[in-house]
Amino acid sequence: EAMSWLYKTNPLANVCGRICTHKCEGVCALGHRGEAIAIRWLKRFIVDNTPEDAYDEAALEFVTEPVNGKIAVVGSGPSGLSCAYYLRTLGYEVDVYEEKALPGGVIRYGGPEYRLPEESVLKDIGIIEKAGVRFITNTKVGRDISLEKLRNDYDAVFLGTGFSLSRELKIPGYEHEDVIYAIPFLGQTRDYLRNLAEMPEVHETAVVIGGGNVAFDVGRTLIRLQQTKYNKDHVSMAALEHREILPCDIEELEEGEEEGIRGHFGYGPAEIVIEDGRIKGLKVQKVISIFDGEGRFNPSYDASDSFLIEATQVFIATGQKPEYAYLDDEMLANITMERGQLKTGKHGQLEKYPWLFAGGDIVQGPDIITGVANGHDSAEGIDEYLRSLRK
Repeated sequence: EAMSWLYKTNPLANVCGRICTHKCEGVCALGHRGEAIAIRWLKRFIVDNTPEDAYDEAALEFVTEPVNGKIAVVGSGPSGLSCAYYLRTLGYEVDVYEEKALPGGVIRYGGPEYRLPEESVLKDIGIIEKAGVRFITNTKVGRDISLEKLRNDYDAVFLGTGFSLSRELKIPGYEHEDVIYAIPFLGQTRDYLRNLAEMPEVHETAVVIGGGNVAFDVGRTLIRLQQTKYNKDHVSMAALEHREILPCDIEELEEGEEEGIRGHFGYGPAEIVIEDGRIKGLKVQKVISIFDGEGRFNPSYDASDSFLIEATQVFIATGQKPEYAYLDDEMLANITMERGQLKTGKHGQLEKYPWLFAGGDIVQGPDIITGVANGHDSAEGIDEYLRSLRK
C-alpha cells in the first residue's frame, strides 16, 4: 500500500530515498516540537522492504494502454523520467530522447556510486521501461534530430534537458589541462565503475572549488579514487561561504570532513598558481562579502589575507548551466528567460508554443525532487492541452 502511495506522485522512489534534498523536512510541522518526519528515510525503507512482485504491481497499477496520443520527452533526468511515467499512466505513447548512452541524466552520471548505488537507479528506470516508455539513447536533440521534427512527429514535446554544462570560473590559470570540471569528472567516474571508461586522472593532491553538494560529491569521490590509486588521500576545498552557511546539506559537510576533506571556508579563489607548466596550488583570499548592496552575486575580498592551498590538480564545482542548442533563433527570441532558465506558465507550458512544455533544472533550478514534481505536473498539463484540442 505504501508503494502504491509513492507511485502516485513519485516514480523515482529508490533515488529520492537516497539522495533527495528532503527540504520538506525543514518545514515539517512536527519539527517545531521534536523531529521532523523523515520522509527520505521512509521512502528508502518502503522500496527496500517491498517484495519484488508487490513492488511491480504497485508501480504499474496505474499504467494503461497507449491510446491517447504520442509524446516526445527530451532528456531522461528526473523531470523527463517523471513526465514520461505519468504520461503512460494517462494512456500516452512516450519516447524519451537522451544524448548519452544510458538514460537517467544526473542520477546516472552525477550522483556518486557511494550515495546512489547503480542498482537503485536501474530499479527506478527499469520500472519506467516496464511501464512502456521507450528510450532513444545516443541521440541529441538539436544535433541528431531537430526540435521541429519532434514537433511534426509527436502531439506534444516536454523539455527536461537539465543543467548539462559546467559554469566556467575564469580566474588566472583556469585553462590549464589539470583544471577539471565537476560534471564530466563525476560522469566519467560513474562510467569507470560500470567498466565503461578508464579511471579519471587523479593526482596525489587536489583542491575543489565550491561548497555545495556537488563540490562534496567531487571531493569525496576524489578521496576514494586517490585511495584506490595511491593508498592515501589529500583533498582540500575552498568555498566562499563560512562553514555555518555552506549551501551543501549538513550530512555532506559532516561526512566529507569525517572522510578527510580539508576545508578552507570563507575563502574565495583568486588564482591557480602555475610554475614550470605545472599547477602548484590555488591562491585564495578571505571573503568580505558574497553579495553587493542590491543582493547581486558580487564577492569582495581582503587581498591582505591570502594563502596558497598546495595541490597539483584543481576541480571546479561552482555551478552548472543549461544548453539550448535545440532552440533556433526564432524560438530564443520568443521564449522568455530569467537568469538562463525558461519562464513557463501553468503546468510548464510555454506561452507562445502551446505544444511545448518544460520542467526541472531549466525551469526551477537543480533539485531532483522538484524535477520529479515538474514532470508530474507537466504530464497532467500535456493531457489537459491535448484533451482541449479534441473538444
